Amino acid sequence: MENLPPEALTEIAAYFQALSEPTRLQILNLLRQQERNVGELAQLCGFTAANISRHLTMLTKHGLVARESRGTSAYYRIADESVYELCDLVCGKIAQQLQQAARKHQVFPPTQ
Repeated sequence: MENLPPEALTEIAAYFQALSEPTRLQILNLLRQQERNVGELAQLCGFTAANISRHLTMLTKHGLVARESRGTSAYYRIADESVYELCDLVCGKIAQQLQQAARKHQVFPPTQ
């Protein structure tokens, strides 16, 4: 991030904002397995198609997913595979923190 102009930092923050919503992370995780249409994603996520469409619009805007029309359906796939490297890095760090907290909790059980 060194020497980046403020405009670039704004774009970077917007990219991370696109990843800051659990439903969007769930969508990315589902698309990791295979491309899907809005209806499939809505059913798997447990949300309405309108809600999923809104999230897909955000992910598309930031270049994370790509949309392809086929007949009457639109299918979405991952456009930027590097997002998984980023997510795996963050998830690994959080898992590490949770494991450390669990070990600490075992050593120092809550007092009653």
